[in-house]
Amino acid sequence: MRRGRVYVVGAGPGDPELLTVKAVRLLRQAEVVVFDRLVSPEILDLVPIGTTRIYAGKSPRNHHMPQEQINELLAGLARSGRIVVRVKGGDPYIFGRGSEETEYLASHNIPFEVVPGITASSGGSAYAGIPLTHRGLATSVRYLTGHLRDGLDLDHDWSSLVDLNTTLVVYMGLTNFEHIAVALIGYGLDHALPAAAIQNATTLRQRRVLGTLGNLAARVREAGLSAPVIFIIGRVVSLADTLNWFQADTADPGESATG
Repeated sequence: MRRGRVYVVGAGPGDPELLTVKAVRLLRQAEVVVFDRLVSPEILDLVPIGTTRIYAGKSPRNHHMPQEQINELLAGLARSGRIVVRVKGGDPYIFGRGSEETEYLASHNIPFEVVPGITASSGGSAYAGIPLTHRGLATSVRYLTGHLRDGLDLDHDWSSLVDLNTTLVVYMGLTNFEHIAVALIGYGLDHALPAAAIQNATTLRQRRVLGTLGNLAARVREAGLSAPVIFIIGRVVSLADTLNWFQADTADPGESATG
């Protein structure tokens, strides 16, 4: 029997034109595609008719397929000799649990490859007019999770995050952003520090809300944003209006919108 292989592929932040060339090739050659909730229909349209598609999406407190079952599914498909493409939104190794899957595959001697994708922070920030670094404003970037499993409290080293030269990017922070903001202010960040929230980054459904660390949570509630949302905190957000380019009347047809 032919030996199967699993390709763990990053689908990028949403716009299918931001897929890597390798990702597109693998989607077209796959025998089975296992995909997440954040993989857009436009990206799945690249998969040929007749290819087996398996939905393995997860949302907060609603796991269509538990992670352990996904791990076993990938290994089982590969053992049957299939070429499996496991597609994950953004980059599989940045809050995508991709390393949990490849760790399982490695422990069971299943061949695999990882194809990086544009992560939501770099794609979303660029499409929102926000550079993550900028001379005189930010010399480093830190990625944070705003969500922990099993209802545990966030346990970040808050004092280490208080640095005006660092841009903070919060993934999966919609529920806990107010708590995060209060903690950062309590440890010394200015409540007036610019901050932004970006929903459905790089897609026609993109919405952008600007504010400050102190008022952004309230503005996001007023705007009715829903997941997926990334948050950006830092002086670089002050450039958002100057560098904003992603608008329906200026981008390629069918690709963009801001709010």
